[in-house]
Amino acid sequence: MTSDCRALPPVKGISSMATRQLLAELVADWTGRSGQPAEIASVGGVDAARRVAAGEAFDVVILGSDAIDKLMAAGHVLPGSRVDLVRSGVAVAVRAGAAHPDLSSEDSVRAAVLAARSVSCSTGPSGVALARLFERWGIAAEVAARLVTPPPGTPVGSLVAAGEVELGFQQLSELIHVEGIDIVGLLPDAIQITTIFSAAIAATCTQPEAVRAMLDFMTSPEAAAAKRRQGMEPA
Repeated sequence: MTSDCRALPPVKGISSMATRQLLAELVADWTGRSGQPAEIASVGGVDAARRVAAGEAFDVVILGSDAIDKLMAAGHVLPGSRVDLVRSGVAVAVRAGAAHPDLSSEDSVRAAVLAARSVSCSTGPSGVALARLFERWGIAAEVAARLVTPPPGTPVGSLVAAGEVELGFQQLSELIHVEGIDIVGLLPDAIQITTIFSAAIAATCTQPEAVRAMLDFMTSPEAAAAKRRQGMEPA
């Protein structure tokens, strides 16, 4: 282990908000083990992909696997460098103390959406999948009038806690640290939306060996407990 991590340039990365807490924990562990510092900026997923595509300099990119694949196809991350980190499911939240809707079946979730005065979901992969689900249920137009779209980087849970949204859908990892909400539970298996979050080496990377070593740790069994603590499962 290096005795003074300040002697090493930090690995610079960007991620979506869904993995912010997890990466903070893993980076701290990694730095303690290796002496290699890392600085990961967590922003809205759409904004993160845009910044990488615009050529902003990063060493590593952590986003939903679909976004990583698109960036790789466009040459913004190195071919063959993608590694899958976690699988993340969607949960439902209400304001603390509010009545809990029934989430036991697809039909009950559909009924809860129709009964809610306002609904919110993220602008990331899970939100896109929910929009498709509402279309399949034939309620997209009805829900649209009551749909509250959070600003980029703003957790759905914060809108629920503030009373601006009655029913919030977001990945469990983004809800578990929000105060002022009750997490009712995960979506039932029949309609669960699972996002795989992956990492890849950016085309602008200046220290690929350090990134590979960090990602080796993040995909190792030693990282599994942190992933579960943050509401995710190892990929």
